[in-house]
Amino acid sequence: MTMPDESLQEQLLDAAVMHVPFDGWSDAAFDAAARDVGVDIDMARAVFPRGPVDLALAYHARGDQAMVARLRSEDLDRLKIREKIATALRYRLEAVEDPELVRRGTTLFSLPHHAPDGARAIWQTCDLIWTEIGDSSDDVNWYTKRATLAGVYSATVLYWLGDSSPDHAATWAFLDRRIDDVMQIETLKAKLRGSPILKPFLAGPNWLAAQIKPPARMPGLDLPGMMKPRK
Repeated sequence: MTMPDESLQEQLLDAAVMHVPFDGWSDAAFDAAARDVGVDIDMARAVFPRGPVDLALAYHARGDQAMVARLRSEDLDRLKIREKIATALRYRLEAVEDPELVRRGTTLFSLPHHAPDGARAIWQTCDLIWTEIGDSSDDVNWYTKRATLAGVYSATVLYWLGDSSPDHAATWAFLDRRIDDVMQIETLKAKLRGSPILKPFLAGPNWLAAQIKPPARMPGLDLPGMMKPRK
C-alpha cells in the first residue's frame, strides 16, 4: 500500500482521537489507529517514528493550524494588542474538539523525558500567536513576550480543563485576569526604564539586551537566540 506521508499522518491522527480519551496518547491508541487505517505498525512508525509522542505533537500542531486559519479569517485590526492575544488564545482552545485529548496530552508531556517536547510545543504556539498579530520585536523582547505568553497559556489551559461553566465563561474571565496581570507588569517595567534615577544603572543591561536577536527562521532552529555581530 502506498500513500503520501502527509495523508497517512492525517488519517492516523483522525483515527487516534477516537481512542485517546480511553487509552491516552499511548502505544495502545497508536496501534489501534494503525489498525483502523489499515496499515501495519512499521508503516505507521515510518511517519510517526516515536509513535504516540509524535502523534500527540501532530495533534497539537493541528490545533495551532486551526487557530492561525481562524485568525487570518478575521479582521483584528480594530483590536488592541491584549485583545488580539486573548482572541488568539480563545481560538486555540476552541480548536479542541474534546478536552480529554488535551488532558491526556498534559499527562504525557508532564513526564520528565517528554517535558522538553511539551515545552517546545507551547513555545511554538505562542510564537505563532505573536507572529500572527504582527510582533516586530527584534531584541530580547522577542523572547520575553513568548515566555510570558507561554505562562499565561499554560495556566489558562489548566484552568480550562477543570472549567464546567457555560461556554467556558469562567475560563475567558480567568484569561482576562492573567493578561491584566501581565499588562501591569509591563507598565511597571516601562516606568522603571524611564526613571532618571535608575537609567544609569540600566544602561549596561539594556545594551546587552539589545544585542540579543531572535532566531533565524530556519527549520529546526526554535529557541536559541544569536548575538548581534559587532560593526
